[in-house]
Amino acid sequence: MKTNAYSPENIGVVITTYNQPAWLEKVLAAYEAQRLKDFRILIADDGSGDATRAVIEKFQQRGTLDIEHVWHEDRGFRKCQILNKVIASTECDYLIFTDGDCIPEPDFVAKHRQLARPGYFLSGGYVKLNMAVSTAIDADAISAGSPFAIDWLARHGQKHNHKLWKLVKSKWLKNLLNTLTPTKATWNGMNSSTWTEAIRTCNGFNEDMQYGGLDRELGERLYNLGLKGKQVRYSVSCLHLDHPRAYDTPETWAKNYAIRAEVKRLGLYWTPNGMTKTSLPATALATKAPVASRVSVHPKTSPAATA
Repeated sequence: MKTNAYSPENIGVVITTYNQPAWLEKVLAAYEAQRLKDFRILIADDGSGDATRAVIEKFQQRGTLDIEHVWHEDRGFRKCQILNKVIASTECDYLIFTDGDCIPEPDFVAKHRQLARPGYFLSGGYVKLNMAVSTAIDADAISAGSPFAIDWLARHGQKHNHKLWKLVKSKWLKNLLNTLTPTKATWNGMNSSTWTEAIRTCNGFNEDMQYGGLDRELGERLYNLGLKGKQVRYSVSCLHLDHPRAYDTPETWAKNYAIRAEVKRLGLYWTPNGMTKTSLPATALATKAPVASRVSVHPKTSPAATA
């Protein structure tokens, strides 16, 4: 796959996980099968137990993937905290964010690399699978790329509807659907990417956020910083394996909506409870200046690089 003049130099795939070792094993097998091999796996582990650690160590020992496992103690839902630890410590200049229950298509990393542009974040797509299909996917199917065929999914019990259009093979049709979709290009935790420097400039994830909208909140601050979202939900996709959602409560949704409303009202790009616990002046928080004024232009296109 062709690259472009803005291609990232060091890609990290940030995979969040919590006590879903069977699903994580399928996901890591799919990253072993990626056509582009030059990337690092950064596992943001929100306190999983020994079974998850055993899966990760197995893939580390196989040696196909470059895996860094970042873990903290299980003290309830602390996804934002573990993500911030990964973001703060990584040397990767470009980060793809996904979950440990999302199987990437074979060109997943390559497409993110190809579509990356300075001043943008990518908003990818996903197909939510039922439990029967989630269970039916095995290592052989992943290696062959079979689950990304619409007919294969339908044969194994997935409902055949317009949501499977994300898996069409025609490039021109993918581009057309990206253009026609009414869905906005939002930051989605299972399939989004951008430059590490931009996320750090926003101070990472807001650790006041709980389950439900924490990814959207980051995307809204990236927008306030000056980034634009690029809709690629039909160009790069993943399969979302089924699972229960223990942290999904009306109370957490209400709290998170209130935080997001404040971000929108004031035009905030910085969170004081992020990677660092530092407040900024209200004037800086509320200013919507172009991203280039706060985040340096990508090195390959900077004046110094082209002079």
